[in-house]
Amino acid sequence: MIKKMFLATLALGAFATSCSNDDDATVVPTTSELRLNLTGLESLGSDYVYEGWIMVDGSPISTGTFSSVTFPQSFNVNANQLANATAFVLSIEPAVDPDPAPAATKILAGDFSGNSANVNTEGIVGDFTTSTGTYILATPTDMDDANEESGVWFIDNSSGSPEVGLELPTLSDGWVYEGWVVFNGMPISTGTFTNPASADDNATTSPYKGDSGNGPGYPGEDYLQNAPQGLMFPTDLRGEMVVISVEPSPDNSPMPFTIKPLAHAVPNDAMTHTAIPMGMGPVPSISGTVTRN
Repeated sequence: MIKKMFLATLALGAFATSCSNDDDATVVPTTSELRLNLTGLESLGSDYVYEGWIMVDGSPISTGTFSSVTFPQSFNVNANQLANATAFVLSIEPAVDPDPAPAATKILAGDFSGNSANVNTEGIVGDFTTSTGTYILATPTDMDDANEESGVWFIDNSSGSPEVGLELPTLSDGWVYEGWVVFNGMPISTGTFTNPASADDNATTSPYKGDSGNGPGYPGEDYLQNAPQGLMFPTDLRGEMVVISVEPSPDNSPMPFTIKPLAHAVPNDAMTHTAIPMGMGPVPSISGTVTRN
């Protein structure tokens, strides 16, 4: 009798062990790690955040938001969705966002190849590798020949007639261009624009222009009056830095955004009303890698 009870106990133990092993074998992790290693992003302030998205069957699925621009960063994502993701996209979103869909302002994107994706701005914001720029020093809004070195206009007049000075790609939705002059480390905007062949958005409202007109129908600015604190207008732009940046729209920062495809230090001996070529900017694109485990 004792032997039978002993054998029965062994059998029950083996059954329990077998069931436990079967259960362990069927346990599948519900989340997997998504790891971001990006370079060139800058802080968005308190009103906006970055949000990652994976594309699954053509639909965006959020991987979470972040405001720190220190990398690498990791996020736990639904394992099945992550395994079936075909691409990764990074957008800029309001910090308080009632809309569950991605905003138009998408800054990075790339397709997965195996378990990694190389992401960049080229396919989602614009490809600036062939961008060129030309500008002149002039102050057409005061209608005289004084202070001509106190204005910058993105015009090419080398043919004898004013022509478009900026060769830039058409931006995707959610982005605009903005011109800047950096005065002793202080960037002052020339205005935002989307079409280099038209006047910028502040053509009729700029506080810095002269009182005799809005200037030519191209992006640019005269720095003649109402100087910000710490500056004095009219001024001399020779020796200062001229920059074209790409800005999110809407934009909650008065400073240039990190993407700067064109820039140029105005020569100290630059002549007014003469075409001056720009060079490649300090940050023409942002890139990085995204991996899934």
